[in-house]
Amino acid sequence: MPSPDRPLHLDHLFTRTIDTRAVQFVRPGDTDRPTWAAYEDTRYLGTVHAQLDAGQHWHVQSLRENHRHLDDAVRALRRPASWRADHERVRWWARSILTDPHLVVLDVQTTSLTDPWAVQIGLTDRHGNVLFDQRLNPLAGITPAAAALHGVTHQLAATAPPFAAVVPSLTPLLHGRRCLTYNAAFDRGVLERELHRYFRSAPQARAWLRRSAWVDAMRPYAAWRGLWSARRNSYRYQRLGSSYEAVTNCRLLLSTLEQIS
Repeated sequence: MPSPDRPLHLDHLFTRTIDTRAVQFVRPGDTDRPTWAAYEDTRYLGTVHAQLDAGQHWHVQSLRENHRHLDDAVRALRRPASWRADHERVRWWARSILTDPHLVVLDVQTTSLTDPWAVQIGLTDRHGNVLFDQRLNPLAGITPAAAALHGVTHQLAATAPPFAAVVPSLTPLLHGRRCLTYNAAFDRGVLERELHRYFRSAPQARAWLRRSAWVDAMRPYAAWRGLWSARRNSYRYQRLGSSYEAVTNCRLLLSTLEQIS
């Protein structure tokens, strides 16, 4: 079957599996335009239209939304009835976050995704002003895949201080603050691993982290976008952006919350 990335070559009738669920697409008989009605089992989901004039995207007629990929257009049509309320709750949550004078935004770049050590930590205030921006020597190997993304090579890391050297600077910046991250489980986990090595004590590492209030924007952002995964029965994870520089990511997260609010 032709790819949905080439809508002019799609058949009048075709089936596409999206999140393990089959969706049937039917072009109305009275048009040759790139428009299809989408059905899941016998349920009509809505109509999607390929727009090619200003960069290809899929327009969801009933929602008045554009999506780059056909799969995401269908995920938008699958939203639960609770989405409007979820969307509004996220809006108020973002407003509350942005007005907190104690807010800081954190991002960590690492040696890898498995057993990671920190190679860069960025921290900004709620206005995007830099509070901390430091490349680190992880005292461990950096995978080629990770180095290709964030640009921190063994040579660059070798001239940077280890995490232990920056703990005294980080402590007053994080303690007593609300710390906003994207995928808090990962960033907080990296810091816990570093602190465990620093203190040589898991309880001390956890106690250090508990002196900050950790807030994860990943799930709220997924709910705000509202792309429903039929396979997971939840809102689908959304990439925040393509930056692999810590401070840039902090500012990107802030600008996303400003857009939401």
